[in-house]
Amino acid sequence: MSFLLSLLGLARQEQDFSAVQKFNSLHEFQMRDIDGHDKSLADYKGKIVLVVNVASKCGLTPQYEALESLYEKYKDKGFVILGFPCNDFNGQEPGTEADIKAFCSAKYNVTFPMFSKIHVKGPEADNLYKWLVWKTGGKDIEWNFGKFLIDREGQIVSRFNPKVTPGSDEVVAAVEKSLGQ
Repeated sequence: MSFLLSLLGLARQEQDFSAVQKFNSLHEFQMRDIDGHDKSLADYKGKIVLVVNVASKCGLTPQYEALESLYEKYKDKGFVILGFPCNDFNGQEPGTEADIKAFCSAKYNVTFPMFSKIHVKGPEADNLYKWLVWKTGGKDIEWNFGKFLIDREGQIVSRFNPKVTPGSDEVVAAVEKSLGQ
């Protein structure tokens, strides 16, 4: 019985990924920014991008500080961080976009681009996150602050689990290598 349930789960997962197999790069996605404006991720062509699902009421929320530091250190060299709030993990991002923006600005002085709240896992997951998961082997987003490093052509270079901090040697080395430093 459990084998059959596993097969059904795989089939359901495969069906989810079929909707995103047409996308070839990050640059093909259109998202809504935190102010409600449509934003083409093609605007980030030629940049190294770190995509992060974020939350304001998580034990990992202090990572905002390290994210902002990383952004400040490398933004003039062609690096950008894109923050995607989500409420998929124990309701840790319950606020509105205005609440999230105010929190990030007041508490962590976030200046990197933030986007509207989305789902990053499950049947309602945004196509961007379905694509990121599919391209990295199909393993679901584990928690808030999962990170995907994207190269200048919009391809995934690395995936970091939520507990790997933005200031870690692992992340910094991957960013610097991608920037050609």
